[in-house]
Amino acid sequence: MGQTVSDVRQNGCRKPSAKVADRAGWAQAYLRPEAVWPLSRGAGVTVAVIGSGVDASAGAGTGALAGRLSLGPRLHGDGDAGRDCVGHGTVLASLIAGRRTADGGPSGLAPGAKVLSVAVTDDAGSTNADLLARGIRAAADGGARIAVVAAPVAEAAPALAEAVSYATAKGMLLVAPVGPDGQSTAGPAYPAGYPGVLAVAALGADGAPAAGLPSAEPAAAPGAPGGRASRVDLVAPGEALLAAGPGGGTFTASGPSYSAALVAGAAALVLGRSPSLTVDQLAERLRTTAYRPGTALPDPAVGWGTVDPMTALAAGGSPTAPATDAGGRATPEPVVVPPPADRSAQRLASAVTGVSLGGAVLVGLAAAAVRAGRNRGGRRPE
Repeated sequence: MGQTVSDVRQNGCRKPSAKVADRAGWAQAYLRPEAVWPLSRGAGVTVAVIGSGVDASAGAGTGALAGRLSLGPRLHGDGDAGRDCVGHGTVLASLIAGRRTADGGPSGLAPGAKVLSVAVTDDAGSTNADLLARGIRAAADGGARIAVVAAPVAEAAPALAEAVSYATAKGMLLVAPVGPDGQSTAGPAYPAGYPGVLAVAALGADGAPAAGLPSAEPAAAPGAPGGRASRVDLVAPGEALLAAGPGGGTFTASGPSYSAALVAGAAALVLGRSPSLTVDQLAERLRTTAYRPGTALPDPAVGWGTVDPMTALAAGGSPTAPATDAGGRATPEPVVVPPPADRSAQRLASAVTGVSLGGAVLVGLAAAAVRAGRNRGGRRPE
């Protein structure tokens, strides 16, 4: 559901949902995070959400992030990072670290992790490269080990590239969507287009890339026009997801930014178990343990495959970094890996898809896809 500055001025900020889901969404059945919660719930790991803010009420009382939400700076407009007019950042934070409710409703992948909110958008969810760069630096300085960049921009910028390098040097893994939610893109998206950033695309409930994924043409070099959005490193569920939203209640969400949040949650689970992993080791652990697509790797549409929290935690030792070319870009040898024989996770996800989507209808499609946070071509906020 889109939102513009004029909409905000006329109708105000996103209203809370009056509906509450009493079941987990299909993404949780697909990724099975509860299977690894005895080993790690992400405790001790801080994940930054760099976007529209995270509603402060989520961190208080019985909120989805009660006792685990810290408010960083708001770099555009009035107020602090605990105000989320568009609702986008709150949903992302809930997908990452939302608590598990007693009634079996949707929860985050890493319900023991902490969330740091850094607000870098206007009230309609739009941002620009300068604001993103400042937000990335603020997240790294705030002690986050992982950060999700909620709203990508279309233009490469020196300040943004420098911020990515700064964050990596400080030990923070950046996870970013390959494009804006609900929009097809004809060129690279940033910061996902930069080396060192884990680029994530959306997966549908049928296990295939979600509708609207940019075409699988050769990716353009950073800063070059044309090509599909960014390279894809991983995919994760990104359609009809259920999560707590601003002011409470259940919202539905679709788009690659929500997939990026789930990958960030999986990364928090891994760090909770293996806190000594470096940024490169953590990213490579997620790539090498992904559920393979059965095609040459990396696949243009799904990269190294679907993030797999269980296998990522079970993997032992420090992963080996991939070979790189003179420009620092990964140059892995293409291999073909057949799909594993055990497809129970996909069968289970397919079986519950109808139930979960039915649940989304029952909650009235309260935010009918919470697709705010989309960046309108990287324009400067009004």
